[in-house]
Amino acid sequence: MQDAIRKLLTDLGEDPTREGLRDTPKRVEKAYKFLTSGYSADIDHVLNGALFSVDYSEMVIVKDIDFYSLCEHHLLPFFGKCHVAYIPTDKVIGLSKIPRLVDVFARRLQVQERLTNQIADVIREKIAPLGVAVVMEATHLCMSMRGVEKQNSFCVTSAMLGAFRNSARTRMEFLELIKLRSAIPGLRDAAAAGLACVGDD
Repeated sequence: MQDAIRKLLTDLGEDPTREGLRDTPKRVEKAYKFLTSGYSADIDHVLNGALFSVDYSEMVIVKDIDFYSLCEHHLLPFFGKCHVAYIPTDKVIGLSKIPRLVDVFARRLQVQERLTNQIADVIREKIAPLGVAVVMEATHLCMSMRGVEKQNSFCVTSAMLGAFRNSARTRMEFLELIKLRSAIPGLRDAAAAGLACVGDD
């Protein structure tokens, strides 16, 4: 990887041997390995047995989870907040494990739509709840630094499974609790959104 980064610096018109760039390939390699460490993560190891039998059947919400990811189209960051809810049947997930699950999938080359679905799907797979809801809101640097250069725009995606998809009352309770109801038009539409930053350039 370091050789590729040196070549990139050369192709950009830089001198990779100058003082300021001499250690850049090593630093970039280390950074990218961390930012894509989700590929090698084991979900069961991340959860570490933190699935507990509890007599509780109301909504569980963990909101305002900070996340950082890399757009797979331009290798530029997108970042923001993730809100996760589920309605347990007989098991709950340790609260600290939900942000860790978000990190597992965020630390990959991603599109926000797929990232949202992956988080919801893994929670459904691990505890079979009555329903799962995930909402993500993010700023994409591929839209603000380049391309359309819109610094104040952000993308909101949602995944609603089970009771959250089938019951408007349950869905609206969740959206009211995270205070994002007005920010998600057309939530009842089943059609998948297009890829957020795919363009001609």
